[in-house]
Amino acid sequence: MPTALRRRFIPTPTSRTWAWILLAALILTAMPLAAPAQGNDRPRANATLGAGDSIRITVFQNPDLTTETRISPLGAIVFPMIGEVTLGGLTQAEAGARVAQLLKSGNFLIRPQVSVAMLEARSRVVHVLGQMSRPGNYALEDSGSRLTDILTQAGGISPTGADMVTVLSNRGGKPVKQEIDVPAIFRGGDAATNIQIGSGDTIFVHRAPVFYIYGEVQRAGAYRLEPNMIVMQALSLGGGLTVRGTERGIGIHRRLPGGQFTKLEARLTDPVQADDIVYVRESLF
Repeated sequence: MPTALRRRFIPTPTSRTWAWILLAALILTAMPLAAPAQGNDRPRANATLGAGDSIRITVFQNPDLTTETRISPLGAIVFPMIGEVTLGGLTQAEAGARVAQLLKSGNFLIRPQVSVAMLEARSRVVHVLGQMSRPGNYALEDSGSRLTDILTQAGGISPTGADMVTVLSNRGGKPVKQEIDVPAIFRGGDAATNIQIGSGDTIFVHRAPVFYIYGEVQRAGAYRLEPNMIVMQALSLGGGLTVRGTERGIGIHRRLPGGQFTKLEARLTDPVQADDIVYVRESLF
């Protein structure tokens, strides 16, 4: 086909095509950008306010009334024009409604729209202590928070932490102490063992039990005691026996309830207990 004829078939944008392109560009420009995902590091809207909480009160179209304050030990704040207002025990939405009602009943504003945002929660705090990645005080954002929720906020149990976690709480004026096996929550799938945590509760993670090994082993030292561990497993953590060690020369120094130590001849299948000192003698031949 001649070159002059082929050029006739090359598609070129028509005025209608350009119109569609411009329309699509306008639509894409007008579309809002996707909002970033919100984390859960801020207190939730359904959390109740209490003494020590820092809040911001905003009145729509009245920026001069914007107030940042801390709730007093009596659960109250002082707001412009209306004076002292009790907000303790209310949710953020309920607190906004109360301030709006007082502004309206005092004839300060006709139809006030008030919002309350919690800046820092100090009234509902859980204390996390012991062998945690990030021990400290954590705001209890939700009345339905479970033990695993708080452990997650604190970064989880550290490698030196025990599986058993102690929870100290006060229920109905009575102190309550509970020992929770955290891995068992996931092994058994029993949601009841993942207890609900309340304000003022203390979670304490003990140091994991250890045993000690020395003598004719490759790596003497202290090691974490795993459940149902036996002597053979303990020796494997120490790298096994040296060329001079013998399986017939294994003993255990074990602490008795009174604090004294006793010597035991051990077999490879004997159990190892917390604070046991496993030693391997040198072979005589």
